[in-house]
Amino acid sequence: MVLETEPIPFWPWLTGTAHEWWQVLLGLALLGLGLGLVVRAVRYGPLDAVRTVSRGVWAAIVDLARISPRRVLALAWLARREALHRWVLMAFVLFSLLLLFGAWFLDELSNDPSRLYLAFVLEMSRGLLLLLALLLSVASIPADLAQRTIYTVVTKPVRASELVLGRLLGFWMVGTAMLVMFGIVGYVVVMRGLTHAHEILPQHVSNLSESSGDAGLTGRTETTRRHHHTFTFDGQGRGRTEPTQGHWHAVQVEGSGSSAKYTVGSPQGWLQARVPIWGKLHFKDRSGANAEKGVSVGEEWAYRSYIEGGTLATAIWRFDGLRAAEFPQGLPLELTIRVFRTYKGDIVSAVQGGLRLRNPETGVTSAERTFPAHEFTTDSLLIPTKLFDADGQPLELFRDLVTPSGAVEIELQCITPSQYFGMAQPDLYVRASDRSFTLNFVKCYLGVWLQMLVLTAVGVLFSTFLNLPVALMATIGTLLGGYRLDYIRELAAGRMVGGGPIEQIVRLFTGMNMTTKFEEGTQRTVMTMADDALRWLFQRLTHVLPDFGALSDTSFVADGFDIPAVRMLEHSVATLAFVVPVFVASYLLFRTREVAR
Repeated sequence: MVLETEPIPFWPWLTGTAHEWWQVLLGLALLGLGLGLVVRAVRYGPLDAVRTVSRGVWAAIVDLARISPRRVLALAWLARREALHRWVLMAFVLFSLLLLFGAWFLDELSNDPSRLYLAFVLEMSRGLLLLLALLLSVASIPADLAQRTIYTVVTKPVRASELVLGRLLGFWMVGTAMLVMFGIVGYVVVMRGLTHAHEILPQHVSNLSESSGDAGLTGRTETTRRHHHTFTFDGQGRGRTEPTQGHWHAVQVEGSGSSAKYTVGSPQGWLQARVPIWGKLHFKDRSGANAEKGVSVGEEWAYRSYIEGGTLATAIWRFDGLRAAEFPQGLPLELTIRVFRTYKGDIVSAVQGGLRLRNPETGVTSAERTFPAHEFTTDSLLIPTKLFDADGQPLELFRDLVTPSGAVEIELQCITPSQYFGMAQPDLYVRASDRSFTLNFVKCYLGVWLQMLVLTAVGVLFSTFLNLPVALMATIGTLLGGYRLDYIRELAAGRMVGGGPIEQIVRLFTGMNMTTKFEEGTQRTVMTMADDALRWLFQRLTHVLPDFGALSDTSFVADGFDIPAVRMLEHSVATLAFVVPVFVASYLLFRTREVAR
C-alpha cells in the first residue's frame, strides 16, 4: 500500500491541524467584523458603526440560539421533496447503468482484479454522489429566488437560520439515501464480479511420487475468467492453489484414481481488511554505513528508495510493541518489493532477497532466510517462533530476538548482484489481524458521506449570495482545490521546481529551462515579491479549503487494509469543524439579502 504521508495520531492532529484551522477561522471572523465596521463608519460615522455592528452580532446570536427543530425538520422535508423532482432518480439510474455496463470493460487479466473492481465501484459512487450534491446545493436557493417560490416560505414565521439549516439537512437526507443505494448496488457488483469457481479434471492431476518421491498430488485447474491455478495436495488430500491475480483457492480430493472427486473452494486473498503494524524504515549503504535513504535509480516518483544487490546495502525496519501472546504461531510478515534490473539476464528466475531478524539491544541475529521477489504482488512470510542463528544455534523468537519492550529489527537485502530492490516504509509490515471486509466497505462509504456533507455545505454557502453560474464555478473551484491541497502546499512552501507561480509563467512564455537561474535585476525582484505574496495566500488557502483528498479511504479498501478507527474519528471531527462555521457563514450571508430580512 502506498502511504506518501504518515498518518498522524489523533491528539497531535487535533492540536496541530485542527488548531490551525480554528486560528484561520477566528482571523476570518475578525476580518469580516473589521470590514463591516470600516464600511459602516465611512458611511454613517464610527458611533453608528459600532452600534449597528454590535446589534447585528447580537441578533445573529439570538437567532441561532432560538432555532426551532420542528421548523427545521419541516423545511428539510420540503427541500427533500424538491430535490427528488430534480436530479436524484436520474443520478441513480446513471449509476446503475455505469456499474452494469462499465464492469464489462474491466481487465480480467489484471494483476489484482479485486483492486480494480473496488476502485471502480468506490470511485464511481463518490463521483456521482458529489456531482449530485453539487447540483442540488448550488441550484436550490438561486432557482427559488428566480422562480420566486422562496417568498412563500419567508412570509411564514421562519428564521433565516432555519431556512439555511433546513436546506442543508434536506440535501443531506437525499444524499444519504442515495449513498445507501449506491453502497448496496456496489457491494453486490463487487461480490458477483469476483466470485468464481474452478474445475479440476482428472487428466490434469499427476502423482508427486513419480517425480520427487513425495506423497501427494499436483496439477492445475481449468481456466476460468481467463486464468488458472496450479495446486498441490498433501498426503491427506488437502491443499491449496498457488496464488494467481492476488488470490488462491483451497482444494480437496476425495477418493482416488478415476473415481476421485476434486473440490475447489471460493477465492481467498481478495476482499480483506488487514490490520498492519507499521515499522520505522532506515537504510545502510553499499559499504554498510547508516543512511537515511537508499539510492535513486532515476525514477521521477521518489517514493521508494533502492538498495544495491550483492553489497552490504540493507533496508531495516524497526518494530515496537510486539507481544508474544498476540503472535503464538510466529510473526506474520507481508512485503511488497519493487525490482529494478540493470540487465535482463535470466528473466524467468526471480531476483533473490534475504531477510534476517535482529535484536536491537543485544545484536543477536537470525540466519538469513532467502526468498524470490515477486513484483507487483504481496509476499507473505511467517517467521516461526523457533529459529537458528548463522552458526546453527537455536533461537527463540520472543526470547532472543525481540526485546522485553517488544522491539525487533527486520533486515532486508538484495542477494542478486547488480540488481536493486526498491521499498518504502509501508512496504513491509506485521499483519496483526484481519477485520470484516463488509464493515471496512461501510467505513469507506462513510468517508464518501462526509465528503458529501462538506461539498453540500460549500454549495449552499455560495448559493446564498451568488447567482447560479458563479456559485457553481466557485463550488467546483473549492472541490478541485480541496483535492489538490498537496500541490497547493508545495507551492506555498516554495518547493516547486522552477520557482513560484509567476516565475513559472514567465519561464513558460519565454521558453526558459526550469532549472536555469534568472539574472539579478528588476524582473527577478518583481517576480520574487509577487511569488512571496502568492505563497502567503496559498498558505492561508491550505487552512481554509476542505481537504477532500484526506477524506477518501478508497486506497485502504482497494488494497485490502482496514481503515483505522482513529482515522474515521479525525475525518468526523474535521467535517464537523468545517460544516458548523460554514453554516454560520451561510446564515450571515443569507441575512444580507433582502428576501431574508
